Amino acid sequence: MTRINPCPELGRNPLPDLWLLSDERNAHNLHRILRSYTVQLGFVYRHYHLSPEQRYAEFRKLGRIARAEGHLVILSDSAMTAREWGADGIYGAPLSLYPRRSDLLHIAAAHNMREIAQANRIGADAVMLSPVFPTRSHPGAKTLGPMRWHTLARHAQMPVIALGGMNLNNVRQLQSPRWAAIDGFI
Repeated sequence: MTRINPCPELGRNPLPDLWLLSDERNAHNLHRILRSYTVQLGFVYRHYHLSPEQRYAEFRKLGRIARAEGHLVILSDSAMTAREWGADGIYGAPLSLYPRRSDLLHIAAAHNMREIAQANRIGADAVMLSPVFPTRSHPGAKTLGPMRWHTLARHAQMPVIALGGMNLNNVRQLQSPRWAAIDGFI
């Protein structure tokens, strides 16, 4: 299996190019997806649809699979919960990631210039900028499109991950190496 080598100067693996976000829609495929990728994925565990007890139990199962395959495990929750659950980092709106915790990766969610600026201010490790293209989760919502996405991405002081309607065809159109999907891996 091909794996990304650790980055000695960071003391951890560099950020992967591919990211998988959990959702009620892809919950039945996550085990298969996590096991099928031979390159490192960033796995963002959300599962908001579950009760707290079920959410934790499913995190434990999926986290074990992800770690066995060499993937990063990011939790969409507080830093305290991420530490308790053993996640590699947290995901959320830039201000929800503050204050910055050096022991966790911080993946910010951004939709506009203001949120990119907030992610810059808190020193996020990466930012997921969305929605690039139309999505099933937000039908009819306004999208950034490739041109606006690239304009906003240029202002980020960290790696930018494209999110929103991403699949192999849209990746080619956007021409960005880092992307995340909910349905794009199915």
